[in-house]
Amino acid sequence: HDGGVGAWFDLRRIPSEEPAMSPREIWSNEAQERYVVAIRSEQRDLFLSLCERERCPVAIVGEATIQHRLRVEDPLLGTTPVDMDLEALLGKPPRMQRTVTRARNHFPALQLEPARNHLQQALERVLRLPAVADKTFLITIGDRTVGGLCARDPCVGPWQVPVADVAITLADFRGFGGEAFALGERAPLALLSGPASGRMAVAEALTNLAAAQIGHLEHVRLSANWMASAGALHEDALLFDTVAAVRDLCLTLGTSIPVGKDSLSMRTVWRDEKGQDQAVTAPLSLVVSAFAHCPDVRVSLTPELQWVAEGSELLLVDLGRGKNRLGGSALAQVYGQVGNEPPDLDDPQDLIAFFEVMQRLQHAGRVLAYHDRSDGGLLVTLCEMLFCSHQGAQIDLAPLSPLPDVLGPLFSEELGAVIQVANSQLDAVVKTFAAAGLAHCVHRLGPVTANGALILTRANQVLLSCKVNALHRIWSETTHQMQSLRDNPHCAREEFDRLLDPLDTGLTGPLSFDPEHNVATVLIGRGHRPPVAILREQGINGQVEMAAAFHQAGFAARDVHMSDILSGRVNLQDFIGLVACGGFSYGDVLGAGEGWAKSILFNERARDAFARFFTRGDVFALGVCNGCQMMSHLSALIPGTAHWPRFVRNRSEQFEARWVMLEVLPGPSLFLQGMAGSRIPVPVAHGEGRAQLPSGAEWSALQPHIALRYVDGRGQVAQRYPLNPNGSPEGLAGVTTADGRFTLCMPHPERAFRTVQMSWAPREWGETGPWLRMFQNARVFVG
Repeated sequence: HDGGVGAWFDLRRIPSEEPAMSPREIWSNEAQERYVVAIRSEQRDLFLSLCERERCPVAIVGEATIQHRLRVEDPLLGTTPVDMDLEALLGKPPRMQRTVTRARNHFPALQLEPARNHLQQALERVLRLPAVADKTFLITIGDRTVGGLCARDPCVGPWQVPVADVAITLADFRGFGGEAFALGERAPLALLSGPASGRMAVAEALTNLAAAQIGHLEHVRLSANWMASAGALHEDALLFDTVAAVRDLCLTLGTSIPVGKDSLSMRTVWRDEKGQDQAVTAPLSLVVSAFAHCPDVRVSLTPELQWVAEGSELLLVDLGRGKNRLGGSALAQVYGQVGNEPPDLDDPQDLIAFFEVMQRLQHAGRVLAYHDRSDGGLLVTLCEMLFCSHQGAQIDLAPLSPLPDVLGPLFSEELGAVIQVANSQLDAVVKTFAAAGLAHCVHRLGPVTANGALILTRANQVLLSCKVNALHRIWSETTHQMQSLRDNPHCAREEFDRLLDPLDTGLTGPLSFDPEHNVATVLIGRGHRPPVAILREQGINGQVEMAAAFHQAGFAARDVHMSDILSGRVNLQDFIGLVACGGFSYGDVLGAGEGWAKSILFNERARDAFARFFTRGDVFALGVCNGCQMMSHLSALIPGTAHWPRFVRNRSEQFEARWVMLEVLPGPSLFLQGMAGSRIPVPVAHGEGRAQLPSGAEWSALQPHIALRYVDGRGQVAQRYPLNPNGSPEGLAGVTTADGRFTLCMPHPERAFRTVQMSWAPREWGETGPWLRMFQNARVFVG
C-alpha cells in the first residue's frame, strides 16, 4: 500500500506443517520467526541461492501487482479467500472520539518513623528491593559480547558490578565512533501523576545518557514504549495528559520521538469461583530509550571511582533543587506506602544546562566518575559507586538540607547525579555549573577514602557507618536468592560468598609481552594476505569479529558456511588456516557442537575434505566456543587429539556470559607463542563449556597440552564459580596438539583484540588488546 502497488498471493505456497488448517487459519496465524520481504524479479535466483546457503526456509508466495488490490487465492479449494481494495483495508479510518474523565489518586502522606529512627535498616530494605538490587542473575545469562562491537556493557570495574548508566557500541573494528543508548522509566510515579512520570522517564534517560560523550542534546533521539489500560476508568485521560506532557517536554528540549511502541490492553478481567467479577489494571507506564551518535566511545564515564594521589571529592548535582519529594520512591515502597508528592522535572532548562555542562566537563577530562541518581536515591547511588570500586567515602549531609530529617536528601529520587572530581579540578567544575545557572544545585559531599567504609555525618554526628562489602552483600542478596532457585545452588552460594573475600582483586592484567609490538609487521608489510576459512554453521553468529581479528593480523578472511563444503562449492585445500566460530549453532540446543561435528563425520564429502586438511603439515586450525565443542569431537580426523576433552553442560546449569581471567601456559600452541605467564581478561559466552575427558583418557596425558586455564586475579587456578564459569577441572579453558598447530578454547579472545572492546582494562594499556597477539602469531607461523 505504501509503495503504491497491490499484491497477489498463493495461499498454498506458504510453508505449513499442518495441511488441515483452513484458509483463514493459514492467512491469519501469527507464526513466530516469519518475515515477508519484497525482492525484484531479476534478483530472485540470487536471493534463493543465499537462502539455500544459509539453510533458511523460504518460499515465493506471491507477486506485486499494478492494481491496488489484495488478492489471496487458494488453488487447493479453488476459492479466493481475500479479494479487496487496499484502500478499504489500510486507508485512513474515521477518527474515533472518546468521552473520558479525569481523576487523581489520593494517597496519604508518608509516615516513615521507623526509617527515621533506624537509618541502616531503611537502607538495607531499599538495597534488597528488586528494582534497586543487584541484577546479576539477569545480566550474566545474556551474551553481551557477540559481534565484538560492545564498548560498554552493564558491568563496571574489575569486579564487574552491573551499575553502568549507559550502553555504548562501536560502529566498526577500526575507528572509535559508535552509538550510545540509555533507558528511563518511572512507572510508580504514575500512581500520583501521569505527566510527572512521563517527564521523569524522559529526563532519567537523558541523565543516564549524559555519561557518554555525544555532544549536544539536539543530537539525541528517543523511542517511547507506552503501556496503559485503554478503556479503564480514568486511564484514557491519564494517558492523554501524559503523552501531551512528554510532547511538550520534547519540544522544549529540542529532541524528538520518531519511533515507539504501545501496549494499551494492560487489563485483565475474570470471574472468581464465587461468581464475583475481578479485574487487575496495570498502571500507566512509559519506558524511554535514548539514542545518540558517540564520536569517541573512549570518552565516557562509569560509576567506578578512581583513586588519585592528590585526593578527590564527590559532588551531588541536585536538579530537584532541594525539594526531596519521596512520593513513589523505593523508600516508600519498602514501607508499604506510596506517598502524595512525586518528584518532577520542574524546569526543563535545568536539564538542558546539566546535560551540556556534563558534556563539556567530560570532554575536558575534569570528571573521574559519574552515576545518575534514580532508583533508591542518593544513598543507593553512593553505594553502587563504592561497590564497583571497592573504595570508601565520608559524606557530610549538612550542605544538603537545613532540616534535621535526612530521609529526603538520602532517598528521594529527584533528578541528578553524583560525580567524582579530583581536588585540583574542584573549583573549575563548580564554576562551570555556576556559569550554567546551576550553582545552587551543586553540593560537595565529601572525599573518597581507601578504608572501604561508607560514613555519613551531620553536624559532627555519625549517622551511619557501614563496611562497603557488607552493604554489597545485602544488595546482592536478592540476585543470590534468584540464582539459588534457578541455577545450581552451590554455584550461587560460591558467587555470593565471593563478596566475603577481602583479598579479591577482581580482573587484573599482568602481561609477559608488549601488545603494541606487532610480531607480524614485516610479513604484513609484504602485502600478501594468506587465506583463512572462517567456518560457520546454521545459527553461528561469531564469524564477523573472528574475521576482523584475522584481517587485522594480516590474513584474507573468507566466510565459509558448512553448506559450501557439503555442496562442494568451497575446497578447504585453498586455505592455509581454518577457524570454527562460536555463537548459537542450531539454536544453541544442548549438544549443538556435537551435532555440528556429526554433520562432518557422517558426510563422505565433508569428512574427506576435513581429513585431507588436517593431515597437511602447513596448516593451522582454531576452534572457539561452539567451534571448540565441535572440533573436540573430530579427534578421528585430527592427528594427536585423542587426549582432547569433550565439553558438556556448565556446572552452574546456566548459560554464562561474563568476563573472566585466563592464564596463558607455556606450551607448543602456535597461537600463544611469547604470551606464557600472562593473565588477561577475556569474555566467555557458553552453556556447555565444562571439560570432560573421553572414556579411558587420563588427565596426566592431557597436562602437557593444556594451553589456557581460568585463574583469579592473584594467579591461582580458579576452582570456584564464577571465576571458573563452567566448572572445568583445574580451570581448563583451552588445549592444543603436540605440534601446536591445532588449538581449542572455550572463551572468546576474538571479541577482545582491541582494548576498547573490553568491559574493563588496566588504564596503562594502549589501543591494541593483548589477544591480538594470538592472531599475529598465526600470521608469523604462515610466514
